[in-house]
Amino acid sequence: MELAEKTEALAQKIWSLSRDRLLVHLRFLNVALAGLRLQAKNGSDQIICDVNTPGAATIYYDPMVVIRLYKNNPNNIIRLHLHILLHCIFSHSYKYDRVEQELWDVAADMAVENAVLSLGISGMETLEDEERRTVLAQWQKRAGTLTADRIYRSLRKDRLGISELFELGRLFRRDAHEGWGPVETLEMTEAQWKKISERIKAELKSFSEDKSDDKSLLQNLEEATKEQYDYGDFLRRFSVSGEDMQINDDEFDYVYYTYGLSLYGNLPLVEPLEYKDVNKIKEFVIAIDTSGSCRGAVVQSFLNKTYSILKSSENFFRKVNIHIIQCDSEVRRDTKITSDEDFEAFMREGQLEGFGSTDFRPVFTYVNRAIENGEFENLKGLIYFTDGYGVFPEHKPPYHYDTAFVFLEDDYETPAIPPWAIKLVLPVEEFEDSVSA
Repeated sequence: MELAEKTEALAQKIWSLSRDRLLVHLRFLNVALAGLRLQAKNGSDQIICDVNTPGAATIYYDPMVVIRLYKNNPNNIIRLHLHILLHCIFSHSYKYDRVEQELWDVAADMAVENAVLSLGISGMETLEDEERRTVLAQWQKRAGTLTADRIYRSLRKDRLGISELFELGRLFRRDAHEGWGPVETLEMTEAQWKKISERIKAELKSFSEDKSDDKSLLQNLEEATKEQYDYGDFLRRFSVSGEDMQINDDEFDYVYYTYGLSLYGNLPLVEPLEYKDVNKIKEFVIAIDTSGSCRGAVVQSFLNKTYSILKSSENFFRKVNIHIIQCDSEVRRDTKITSDEDFEAFMREGQLEGFGSTDFRPVFTYVNRAIENGEFENLKGLIYFTDGYGVFPEHKPPYHYDTAFVFLEDDYETPAIPPWAIKLVLPVEEFEDSVSA
């Protein structure tokens, strides 16, 4: 057998031992490991994972690199194997075209290594793990929960120097990320990895109770499997049918129109309809939690985002009945919006009032009373922007409008809401864009 063949066979055996060790300690990764394929690539001098190869994500490895890492410390390959697998489970590669890649590389590697270290499994230690723990503890104070998204946002905000960023990359990197990024056809799609992640998350809960007090792996899985929402689409669910002043091309016959003009000069046989039945937003309530824990800048960014969506002619009737209610432990102010001009005036001149404790009940009492007094004809919904820490109503409002509690994902854990309400967690970046606009 030639040297290259012997080297590749030895590397394959090392990978196999690594897989067996992972399954002994982390049995819930069985399905995920089946989603990885190994392919030797002699002379490449690196190890990369390409999620876009047909059938399964493929780890391309140089056998000599594998043997060298194993010789230095047998745990290196186990950690490398798990590191790559968690990148796939957390769907890190699928965001590569929407981020600053240099920062995302570091954030993703830090999140993965933190998840591995938090498992507390003996026999997987590698060189510089203590330094990694120290650095991660410092970053937890800066970024909070150490998911890739949160670390990335902190990196974008802080703008570290080149040397500091390089050192973070050196300390936490285990594989190259050249195989990341978008392609026209994904064989192992993000949705498939998401299904695997959901299954792991379900199995992990029992494992975590027995093996680890740290929830980092579960938190990263929550990040990877969370539903993505379009805030504009969400607002449009509150639209109602009505007539709007615009040409109705769907019910206008241009044949008779042009025939009349040609026959009688300037007298068409039919005129275009000036009204069209459309679905737009006409009535709803925006409740703002103005308690001390809801910062003014955050509230302002939420209102800016909401306004930029609502002022579009395709979403907004010319005459509307929208109430912006400010409330902490009691209703502080109700601003009625009937037109685009009213909204602009509120955004320009409105002041937040409150900053006490949080109680959601007064808003619902106030809105229900307004319905009884005829203030609303067909209220479709109420959205309540809040950090969530307050007293919720025990029962669903007696009137037929939907209620949604809207949170920013700035804080990882959001409180449980009543079963009759909708919970919407929106990305911080979406509102940062509205502030800078």
